[in-house]
Amino acid sequence: MNKYLFYPGCSMESSAKAYMQSMNAILEPLDLQMEEIEDWNCCGATEYLGINLIPAYSLIARNLALATKQMNGTRTVTAPCSACYLNLAKADYYMQERPSLGAKVNEALAAGGLQYTPGTLEIRHLIDILVYDIGLETIRSKVSRPLTGLRVAPYMGCMLPRPDYKHRWSDHEHPTELDDLLRALGVEVIDYPLTTNCCGGHMTQIGPETAFELIRRLVADADERGAHLMATVCPMCQMNLDAYQGEMNHYFGTDYHMPILFFTQLMGLAFGREPGDLGIGAELVSSRNALANIGVEVPVTQEPAAPRKKDEGLPMPRRWTKHEGKEAVK
Repeated sequence: MNKYLFYPGCSMESSAKAYMQSMNAILEPLDLQMEEIEDWNCCGATEYLGINLIPAYSLIARNLALATKQMNGTRTVTAPCSACYLNLAKADYYMQERPSLGAKVNEALAAGGLQYTPGTLEIRHLIDILVYDIGLETIRSKVSRPLTGLRVAPYMGCMLPRPDYKHRWSDHEHPTELDDLLRALGVEVIDYPLTTNCCGGHMTQIGPETAFELIRRLVADADERGAHLMATVCPMCQMNLDAYQGEMNHYFGTDYHMPILFFTQLMGLAFGREPGDLGIGAELVSSRNALANIGVEVPVTQEPAAPRKKDEGLPMPRRWTKHEGKEAVK
């Protein structure tokens, strides 16, 4: 049994439930065990480090300090979210690189009876574990339903391969890990040069026009290259490309319908699991037609309702009427 400490992050229990569901579906066939860090907290996402440095790093490092209490034979923390992975890796690196920062962070942690020595843990993304620990041959051996004929654009996103503190990735601009894993499932991986281009992150809330253009580039290129769907490794990327694709279409007057699935959902399909067991069907841009190309039937579900906008908090994507366009985005 390959055992790892597991940091789920906030999205795996909310917007990326399908990621968690499909990840759990592939653990047993691959003899993997993920032990969740007890009492973990939010990593601060992408903004907090730019607002208040010491509290932000202390927030992140608290998770590392808690993880050291559960090591018990393993020192590797797995994070399936690219933003979480980057934040945890960044905190570990800069606490060691900048001793004064590390001292201030540990002073803050001490208030809660915690301490973290940088370098104690290894921080790794889930796909890193799958490709380099489990191995492509093992993954290939578990495939009972090859995804032959499915054309997929592999989208790694911008946060995972850079900065690469521990030199884990094959290339910063054009990493091959996702491509190689998908090919092991029988997928036809299309040439997708935009694999590490940014999806916009939270720009959908700050500057929608900029965000929509970033989303349009990614979706349009995958469509023009004949992809049936895009596979991603990051909850933020999946949400932006899936949930905001409709708003992007209305803004530009386009009509793209590019499904965005997590790579673990495709792994689960290849391992013989049913779509409903993998969270497939919960995406806003349906993958039903895309997966029909390989004879996989996605259960018909009720059309997802547009997320309800709360009285407070970040605005969420909404349904558009047929005649809305650029003038609606102010």
